[in-house]
Amino acid sequence: MSRNLNSNYIEKDHFNVNTEDSDYKDLIVKLKKIKSNIALLEKTIFK
Repeated sequence: MSRNLNSNYIEKDHFNVNTEDSDYKDLIVKLKKIKSNIALLEKTIFK
C-alpha cells in the first residue's frame, strides 16, 4: 500500500513540475510580447 502512495506522490510532483514549466514558458512568451509592444510604442512616440 505504501508503494502505491509513493508512486502517486511522485506522479503528482512530476505533474507539478510540468505545470510550472508550462507556466514559466507562458510567462516568457507574454513578456516577449510586452517587450515588443513597448518597442513599438517607443518608435511611435519618438518619431
